[in-house]
Amino acid sequence: NGAPFTELPVAFKKLQTELLKKPGGDREMVEVLALVLHHEEQAVLAAVELALEVGVPTKMYVLNVLHRLLDGKAEPPPVDAPHALRLVTEPQANVDRYDALREERKVRHA
Repeated sequence: NGAPFTELPVAFKKLQTELLKKPGGDREMVEVLALVLHHEEQAVLAAVELALEVGVPTKMYVLNVLHRLLDGKAEPPPVDAPHALRLVTEPQANVDRYDALREERKVRHA
């Protein structure tokens, strides 16, 4: 029947539980399982475990992690920004402010 597993490992079951909560999650799960046909099972399993650990259970994130694992490059060191560049005021998603800025400009340049 083409199924890559007779029984799913625990990490795959957890990923499946998370993916099935969203529309199209069953398709994403099949695509994640199909990765085993092209890559080693342990590499795919490690990518799934890392995705679950970070809290991003999506097919795209699993693919990203898998490719980073296969690439073999070390993670870049975290950037420690100088204190002068630290964020003081958190940005706000405020579309009213954007609309107000657009309305202030009534000058046409054409």
